[in-house]
Amino acid sequence: MKRLDILVVDDDRDLAEAIGEALELAGHNPVLAFTGAEAIEQYGRRVFDITFMDVKLPDISGVEAFAAIRRIAPDARVVMMTGFRIDQLLAEAIDQGAIKVLRKPFTMDDVLRTLREVAPAGMVLVADDDPDFAGGVEDMLLDRGYRVVVARTGKDAVDRVMTGQFDLLILDLRLPVMHGLDVYLTLRDRGKAIPTIIVTAFGGEETERIDAFRALSVTGCLFKPFEPAQLLQAVEAIAGDGASG
Repeated sequence: MKRLDILVVDDDRDLAEAIGEALELAGHNPVLAFTGAEAIEQYGRRVFDITFMDVKLPDISGVEAFAAIRRIAPDARVVMMTGFRIDQLLAEAIDQGAIKVLRKPFTMDDVLRTLREVAPAGMVLVADDDPDFAGGVEDMLLDRGYRVVVARTGKDAVDRVMTGQFDLLILDLRLPVMHGLDVYLTLRDRGKAIPTIIVTAFGGEETERIDAFRALSVTGCLFKPFEPAQLLQAVEAIAGDGASG
C-alpha cells in the first residue's frame, strides 16, 4: 500500500497518539486533531486520503465535523469511531457517506485492518473535453475503485493538479485553452509532474509533440480509438508500480 495522508480526530489524546504511532510505524503520514474545529481547519489546509473521526467531540459532534469536511472535500473518506451506541448520529454519518464505523474499544491491528479495507485505489484526473470519452473512462475507473476527477480544459487540469493529490493524469493532447504538452511542462516546471498517460485521436498530426512527451518520460501513449481494456491495463500497471514503491 502506498504512503497515505491520514487525519485522526479524537479528544482522547492518548488514543489519538497511539493510533498515530501505529499508522506511522505502518509507513503512513498521520496528522492529529482533538476537536471538530481542528479537523475542519486541517481540511482547509490540505486533503487527506482517509480520516478516522470520533463521533463524540468536545465542541461539535464528529458527524457535524464530517458534514463540514464534505463541503470542503466532497470525496473525503471518513471512518467514524465511537464507544457509544449513538445510532441516530451514526445513521446520519452513514447517510452523509461515512464508509465504515469502528467501535471502541479496538486494537491498533483493528485500525490497520480497517485502513487496508477502505484505502482508496488511487486518485485519477481525466483531462479531456470529449464528454462521452471522459464519462466512459470515469465510469470504468470508478467501477475499479479509483477516485476520478474530470477536467475539460488544459488550464483546469493544471489548476486541479496544483491543488489536489492525484496519482495519475490521463491527458488528451488537444485541450481547449492549453495544449496537453503545455499542461505537462507547466506541471513539471512547478514540481507537480505525476505519472501521465497521453490519449489522442491525432497521432499522425501530433508526431512531434508525442515524441517530445516520450523524451520527457511520459508513462504511456494511447491512440484513439482504443479498447477500454488497454487504458485500464496501463492505469493498473502504474498503480501497481506505486504500491510497490
